[in-house]
Parts: sequence; structure tokens; C-alpha cells
Amino acid sequence: MNSQILELLHKYDKVGPRYTSYPTAPEWTSDFGLESWQKAAVASENDISLYFHIPFCRSACYYCACNIVISPNGALSEPYLMALQKEIKVIGKSLSPKRKVKQLHFGGGTPTYISEAQLKTLFEQINQNFNLDFAPDSEFSIEIDPRITTFLQLKLLRSLGFNRLSLGVQDFDAKVQVAVNRIQSFEMIAEMLDYCRELGFESINFDLIYGLPFQSPESFKETLNKVIKLNPDRIALFNYAHLPSLRPFQKAHIQEEFLPNTQQKIAIFLEALKSFSENDYEFIGMDHFSKKTDELCRARTTRSLHRNFQGYTTKAGLDLFGLGMTSISSISNIYTQNEKKLNRYIEHFESNKAGIPIEKGVLLTREDLLRRSIINKILCHGLVVFAEIEQEFDLNFEKHFATELLQLKDLELDGLIILRENQIEITYIGRVFLRNIAMIFDAYLQKGSQRLFSRTV
Repeated sequence: MNSQILELLHKYDKVGPRYTSYPTAPEWTSDFGLESWQKAAVASENDISLYFHIPFCRSACYYCACNIVISPNGALSEPYLMALQKEIKVIGKSLSPKRKVKQLHFGGGTPTYISEAQLKTLFEQINQNFNLDFAPDSEFSIEIDPRITTFLQLKLLRSLGFNRLSLGVQDFDAKVQVAVNRIQSFEMIAEMLDYCRELGFESINFDLIYGLPFQSPESFKETLNKVIKLNPDRIALFNYAHLPSLRPFQKAHIQEEFLPNTQQKIAIFLEALKSFSENDYEFIGMDHFSKKTDELCRARTTRSLHRNFQGYTTKAGLDLFGLGMTSISSISNIYTQNEKKLNRYIEHFESNKAGIPIEKGVLLTREDLLRRSIINKILCHGLVVFAEIEQEFDLNFEKHFATELLQLKDLELDGLIILRENQIEITYIGRVFLRNIAMIFDAYLQKGSQRLFSRTV
């Protein structure tokens, strides 16, 4: 199978969206009004997913493409948290208390950059303004940096109700860690992982990155062996996107000559795919793996898996409210993104402006909703049943997507999909190329939209 995948990886190595949304963020506009957000937020009766962006980091990881603020001494965190608490109150007052918060996520940056007291105060504000559901099936998660997260913080998070963690591991090789300015030993990760399990966190994810400077198939195999030994519940294996024209840290610190070439990156990915598959991990698709006993794997089997701005999630049908600078909301038929600049976000609330600080957004058309549904089924379920789409949108699938079905013929010849009389089925090999398959149904790409995306494989 490896030789077959190797050939296909070369053929389908293109740039394309990651489809955490459709339409993708570059298609959103700055003239999106607050009234549209308010109308959608109030009209919906769906339960809720909350995302809180804590943008601060003590130092820069040179590969990073996130919207972050480097502040070693923590001076900027207090005015930011004050603004964030005001946003919590604004949104909380807009929503019916009957709507339960079934999912909550702290991301960044480094959420554990803030102190135990700040974490506790922030969570209390959330609990006072939203109907947090502490039922066993709710998911309260946080991203942690093992280098700065304390055991006291972990104990506090667990007592507050957090039940899932994501650890930024990236690579265990010492030379790679120095090159990307993220030094953390295997022993440090192992000790923290043991304590998290002792506290009773239900699911622990590792983030890994391939394509970093000085990585090789041989060195990354050692990282894979250590990851398997630590046995996390989920693994996200991201392809490093080298975009120095957009990422100042990459431009200043990462030299292209030290990056693995395409052949080496493909070899690294194939070794990871093999290693995880042999050690009881299911390949969910794109860059995600989970233990076969994990909820993520079960959700894919039952076709209840969903995808949003945090990646794959088991909580479909929720309205996502993003709070904090650069955070994204997905409510019914709209997407919005908050101000990306720290000073503008804080100034909005210090000057008591109305509502939330929306920088851009989009109101989805019926055609957008249709194509979003199909793309989500490709990425999450590996199956598109024509009759389900026809019933939901009152159309003839084969007639409406005649052009797309013709384009899919080439993918079928390559073994990525199986075209049946009434459905599109993604093969196991096709899971590697989900972004390429989804791109067939992207009307904005069909119109020639030229955007800067990462490579698909």
C-alpha cells in the first residue's frame, strides 16, 4: 500500500483549504454587520460550544502560525482578561439560559500562561453568564504547553470541570526542538501525562508536526516510538506550513535549506501512518488519529462526527461562539471573526462600544449551506448519500452536481473514492486526500479564487 500512497502523494500534493469552515475565511468580508450576528444568535435554540482565545505566550515557537502575543512578564494579560469578561457578559445576556453549554475550549497562544487565580476568575465569569452543562457527555478542554503549565494549574482545571487536554509535543528530537525554540524533554512530558491521568482527565491529545527543520524519517521514527510509549488517546499530526512571507518568526529563524524535502516529508508521514495503525489508532482522516475505544473513533463510525475551528469534534449541532481576539463563531448560517489586533479588541470594550468587536463575517447562501453539508460529510464520515442531501435541500443530486461527479471519476480511478449509484464512499487511502476530494465541491475554487493555503498532504 505504501508504494501506491507514495505515488498518489506526489500527484495530489497541492495547496488547498483545511475546511474548518465553508466558505473558508478568505471569502468573508469586513462589511458584515453586528445586527446579523445578533439576529442569528438570538434566533437559534441550539445548545452551545464556547471557545476562548488566550493569545499570550512567554516565548515564540518559530513554526507557529497562530494569532499570538509574546509577553514574557504577563503585563498585558489583565486588561485583556477584563475585556474578555465584558464580552462574556455581552454574549451571555444575548442568549436564552435554556441553551446548555455542552462544549468549552480554551485555546491560544498558551491558556495556562495566565495564573491559577486568573483561570479561576475567568471560569467563574463563564459559569455565571452561561448555562454550563457538567453532564458526563459534555466536553471541557484546554490546550497546554508542558513547559509552563504547573501541576497546581492542572489540579485546578480538573476541579473546575475540565476533562480533556491537548499537549503541544511537536517533536522529541533535541536538534529539532532547538531549531524551533521549543525545548521540552520526554521525561517532562511523561511526568505531566502521568499526573493528568492521575487527576482523571478522560482524553489526552498530542499535537505533532512534521516538516520541521532538521527532521528526517529516522529522527521522527524515534519521536513516534516515544509517543506510542506514552499512549495518548488522540494524536493530531500536522503538516508544517512554511510561509515566511506571512509569518515573521519563520522568516527570521527558519532557513528553508534545513527543512526536509518533499520526499522526506512523505516518508515521515507514511512512517507515522504505519506506526499509529499498528498500535491501535484509527486514522480518522486528514491529520487526526484516535484510539479505537475513543469517542472520536466511535463518532466517525456512527456518522455523528463534526468539524469546526478546533478540528474534529463529537459535538455536532452546536452553535459555536468564539470569544477573545481573532476568535471565530459559527452560528446557524453565519460565520464571524473578532478583531485580530490585541489593542483594537481591548479598546472596543474599554470604550464601551455596543456588541462584540466583529472584524469580518459572512452570511451563508443556500448554495453555501448545501456545499458545506457535503464537504462536512466527506471530511467527517467518508460517505455522501445522495438521498440525504436531496431530502435536506430538495434537489436532484446528480443533476445539481453533474460537473463535480465527472471530476470525481479521476479520483475513483486512483482509488480514493468509490462512486456508487446513490453515494460517494471514501476509501481508506482516500482518507489521506480528504482535502483534495472536498475541493471538488468548493464553488469558490471553481470560480478561480486564488488564496494562500497550506499544502494538502
